[in-house]
Amino acid sequence: MTLLKQHLDKLKSSKVSIMQFWISANDVMTILNKYNIAKEVFIKEYAFGIFDYYIDVIQEKVEIGNCPVIFKFLDYLKNKNIGTNELFTICSGFKNALIEFTYIQNINSLEIQKDIVYIYEKNFEGVLKSYYTTINAINKTLNISEKLIDENIIMSSTDLQGIITSVSTAFCDISGYTKEELIGHPHNIVRHPDMPKEAFEDLWKTIQADKTWHGEIKNTRKDGGIYWVEATVDSLYSSDGTKIGYSAIRHDITYKKEAQLQQDIIVEQSKSAAMGEMISMIAHQWRQPLQAIAILIQKLPLEKIIDGEISDETLEDVVSSIEEQLSQMSKTIEEFRSFFNPNKDKNRIFAAALLEQARELMAYQFKVDEIELHLIYDEDIEINIHTHEILQVFINILNNAREVLVEKCNQNRKIDIKFYKYHNNIVFEISDNGGGIPSIIMNKIFEPYFSTKKNKNGTGLGLYMSKTIIEKNASGMLSVTNTTEGAMFKITLPIE
Repeated sequence: MTLLKQHLDKLKSSKVSIMQFWISANDVMTILNKYNIAKEVFIKEYAFGIFDYYIDVIQEKVEIGNCPVIFKFLDYLKNKNIGTNELFTICSGFKNALIEFTYIQNINSLEIQKDIVYIYEKNFEGVLKSYYTTINAINKTLNISEKLIDENIIMSSTDLQGIITSVSTAFCDISGYTKEELIGHPHNIVRHPDMPKEAFEDLWKTIQADKTWHGEIKNTRKDGGIYWVEATVDSLYSSDGTKIGYSAIRHDITYKKEAQLQQDIIVEQSKSAAMGEMISMIAHQWRQPLQAIAILIQKLPLEKIIDGEISDETLEDVVSSIEEQLSQMSKTIEEFRSFFNPNKDKNRIFAAALLEQARELMAYQFKVDEIELHLIYDEDIEINIHTHEILQVFINILNNAREVLVEKCNQNRKIDIKFYKYHNNIVFEISDNGGGIPSIIMNKIFEPYFSTKKNKNGTGLGLYMSKTIIEKNASGMLSVTNTTEGAMFKITLPIE
C-alpha cells in the first residue's frame, strides 16, 4: 500500500467529496431510499467512520476486517432486514467511490486499484462473516421462538368455511388428535355436546362481521375426556388485504373450571351441613316446649282421677299454656326459615340487631351448655350487608366456640362479641375462654374439610365457607388469633 500512503493527504482532504461520490451512486441511493435511511444519518453516523477506518488500514494502524463502525452499521442494517446483495452494493459503492476519486485526481494506477480492491475484499469478507453470524443468530432465535410458540400456544387457523388449515403442537397435545387428523376437518371435531349451539352462532356472527370473538369453550378430547379453553378468534388476511380465513388462540382453563366445580360441590355440601346444624338447633329449641306440652296434657287425666272431673278452669289453663308453647315453637320455625331465605339483596341493619338474631338462634344451646354471651359496643352501627350470609358466619363461629367450651371448659364458659367502627369498616371480635387454637393447626382451620371434632360429625366446611362469604362475597376479611384466654375471630366488613 505504498502508493496509497503517498496520497493520504489528498484522500483526507477530499473526505467529503468521496462521501458524495459514494452516496450519489444510483444503486446506493435506491437502497437508502428503499429502507428510509436518511443520507445525513448515514454519512454522519457511519460513512465518515468507515472512511477513517480505511485511512487507518492504509497507515497500517488497524487490521483489515475489524472495523467497529462497520459492525455498528451492521446492527443498524439488520433492523432494516436488508438483503446480502444490497449489503454488497453499499460496500462496493465505497470501493467505487475511492477508485473514481483516484481517476479525478489523476493518481490512478493498477497498483493503487489492486490495493483498494484488496482492502475492500478483505474488509467485505469480515463484514459478510459478521452479517451472516448476526442473521443466523436472529434466525436461530426466531426458530426457537417459533418452536416455543408451537409447543405452548394452542393455535389453529381455518379457511372461510371453518375447515382447519393449520394447528399447533399444543393444540394436538390438549385434544389428543394428530395434525393429520385435524387438518381438513371442521372444528366441531372437538366440540362437546354440552356447548349450546347459540354460543357458536354468536361466534360465527361476530367473526363474519370482522370483529374479534372472545369466550370460553368446552371441548372433547379424542379419548372422550374434556378440556376447557378461553378462546380469541380473529379474521385472517393475506398480504394484499384479502380475507382468507380465521385464526384462533386459546388458553387452557380446565384447571380453573375444575376448581370452580369443586367450589360448587363444597358450597352445596356446606349448605347441607348448615341445614343439618339448623335442624339440630330446631330440635333442641323444641325439646323444652314439647316437654312442657307433654306435662300439661298429663295434667288433665291426673285431675280427672283425683277430682273425678276436669274443671273448665283447668281445661282453659292447659289450652292457654299449650297455645303459648306452640306459639314459641312457631316463632322458632320462622326464625330459622328466614335464616335460609334465598334473597341475595343487601339490606341495611344495625349490628346489635344482627347479633341479637344470632343470640336467639343459639339461645337454647347456650342455656343448656351454660354459656354466657356478652355483646360489647359503645355505639350501634348501621351496615349494608347480605344479612343471612353474614348471620351464617356468626352462627358457624359461635357454634364452634360452643363446642370448644363444652369440651375444654367446665365452668365460667363465656363468649364476648365486641364491635366498633374503624375508618369505613365495622370490626367484630368474637372471643372465648376455651384455651385457644393449637399453633400447629392455626394455619389449617380455614381449609376445606379440615375438622378437629372428635365425634367425627364435623364436615370441616363451616370456617372455610365463612371465610369465602366474608372475603369473596362481602369484600371483607376474616382472621383468627389466640388471646390469653382463648381464640378470637376478627371480622372486618365495609359499612356500605
